[in-house]
Amino acid sequence: MEALIPVVNKLQDVFNTVGTDIIQLPQIVVVGTQSSGKSSVLESLVGRDVLPRGTGIVTRRPLILQLVHIDPEDRRKSSEENGIDGEEWGKFLHTKNKIYTDFEEIRQEIEAETQRISGNNKGISNEPIHLRIFSPHVVNLTLVDLPGITKVPVGDQPKDIELQIRELIFKYIFNPNSIILAVTAANTDMATSEALKVAREVDPDGRRTLAVVTKLDLMDAGTDAMDVLMGRVIPVKLGLIGVVNRSQLDINQKKLVADAIRDEYAFLQKKYPSLANRNGTKYLARTLNRLLMHHIRDCLPDLKTRINVLASQYQSLLNSYGEPVEDKSSTLLQLITKFAAEYCHTIEGTAKYIETTELCGGARICYIFHETFGRTLESVDPLGGLTTIDVLTAIRNATGPRPALFVPEVSFELLVKRQVKRLEDPSLRCVELVHEEMQRIIQHCSNYSTQELLRFPKLHDAIVEVVTSLLRKRLPVTNEMVHNLVAIELAYINTKHPDFADACGLMNNNIEEQRRNRMRDLPSAVPRDKAAASGAQSGAASEQTDGGTGNWRGMLKKGEDGPATDRAMLQAPLHANPHKGYAVNLLDVPVPVSRKLSSREQRDCEVIERLIKSYFLIVRKNIQDSVPKAVMHFLVNHVKDCLQSELVGQLYKTGLLDDLLTESEDMAQRRNEAADMLKALQKASQVIAEIRETHLW
Repeated sequence: MEALIPVVNKLQDVFNTVGTDIIQLPQIVVVGTQSSGKSSVLESLVGRDVLPRGTGIVTRRPLILQLVHIDPEDRRKSSEENGIDGEEWGKFLHTKNKIYTDFEEIRQEIEAETQRISGNNKGISNEPIHLRIFSPHVVNLTLVDLPGITKVPVGDQPKDIELQIRELIFKYIFNPNSIILAVTAANTDMATSEALKVAREVDPDGRRTLAVVTKLDLMDAGTDAMDVLMGRVIPVKLGLIGVVNRSQLDINQKKLVADAIRDEYAFLQKKYPSLANRNGTKYLARTLNRLLMHHIRDCLPDLKTRINVLASQYQSLLNSYGEPVEDKSSTLLQLITKFAAEYCHTIEGTAKYIETTELCGGARICYIFHETFGRTLESVDPLGGLTTIDVLTAIRNATGPRPALFVPEVSFELLVKRQVKRLEDPSLRCVELVHEEMQRIIQHCSNYSTQELLRFPKLHDAIVEVVTSLLRKRLPVTNEMVHNLVAIELAYINTKHPDFADACGLMNNNIEEQRRNRMRDLPSAVPRDKAAASGAQSGAASEQTDGGTGNWRGMLKKGEDGPATDRAMLQAPLHANPHKGYAVNLLDVPVPVSRKLSSREQRDCEVIERLIKSYFLIVRKNIQDSVPKAVMHFLVNHVKDCLQSELVGQLYKTGLLDDLLTESEDMAQRRNEAADMLKALQKASQVIAEIRETHLW
């Protein structure tokens, strides 16, 4: 299982080649405040002075430090192959294959690379420095050194330096595959430890947090860290390990790390003899190595799944970018044909990519026909905008100067045409909505169905223009047809329509029943034979005029004149009396005023309104059925049938091939990046497969 850490290092190398952190590999993240001893802990693990030193914030970029243990045989082979003189060396990712055997030079390179990116103003950067140390004196580890937590900006540091550092720390410790190494000085209050506080925010159970207590030798006289080291103050599930760092004087005097480790062991044996074997730098290194190996073993299944999913996604992405075009003529024809087919499939509901968030294509057109358009027509009141006075005025205007025995047919036709005309606007709006959806289908096909078009923006724009032009040409034709459908209904009012004749007959019977009821309610002083004779004469007159009950005029019987007071109210007011010496203005026209209608007027208006409603419902039913059919024939089906030929005729021309098939500027770059990432993922998958074969996992 020891070989699992080099495997992760291999995976890190694979993803470093594509410069991405898309895969979160297992690693140990070191967190602590400034001057808490983080750098000293790391140098103790390395065994060499390798990190920059100074006052204030020194670590200003993440340092991903990989410790690689090498056996003597491997060291000899590497030394011969690379011409290395020494048993320890380091390599940076940004310097490619350059090998550093002088650890002072490694420290200078870290400082130079930090200033190159972060500048000289003590600011920080998110871009990491990758350093790998090969040595027979280290255990296999992957550590991330982060800037120390600070509270107050100093010098020319940014005002929000605290927020920047916290965001950088959380970026690494949010990784569920990371182990948090929380470093706290022993001469501070553990209850106020910023490192443990930050760790607890992302790992409240402490399942992946290991605490390190530094500077055990600097505690106040008369105090010790026994309770802390025993876990009685701050319980951490992965444990708590105490270490002794080199002092600043030791560093200035170039005290070797190996000597410091020996002194640390002596201090622990003297001060904490019962805990000496479970603390110290060497125990920390072994513990970190063991924790990281077990953590890698636990993370590998999810890591393998993640790599396979990403490989599939990048394969699809690379396929969408396509191969470089060789036969432009064939490629253009294929793209045009595919777009036309996808456009038609979207209308028919057989597209490969089906929307799940909203209605699209043919489904939306169906919704427009049967929901939007249908409900709009049903909401149109057959008598909307028509008052009883309007009906009465139309009846009187249609009679001319002669009093009429029956309601004139002209008044019915005049009023019903006015109401039918109101169906035209909703019908034209239906055409407009379908046209808009046909336009939206273009974008849908471009985004989901034919991603290859994104490679060729000029071809995409040309296809959009051709389809838009075709839709634009069909719009007035379809509008004209829908206008004609309404005009056809207005051209001839078919009062012999079976549904209308049935309605007339039913109303005739209702009116006859009402007449008989009125006769029964007559006072006993009125002879019933006279009333019956009057009714018979009226009936005979209607039969001679109508020729049957099927004619709508058969419903209108001659009514008795209203009371004298009602008749007087219909008269125009007399503004002058000639007998009294005043002139009479014959141009004065009676103005309709709000008044009580006579029984004859009420009956006539009621009959006309019923007739209008009955005939309007017949026409509305016809329009609701015929408009969708017209839209489908003149717009939808015509575009489906002609789209392929229209695109080929407009775009499949020799002179346009080079221009239309010009790739976007960044397409080649994105194709190469996707290919590199896919290659890296496939290689990572092979590395994990090798782990299974060697039974390391």
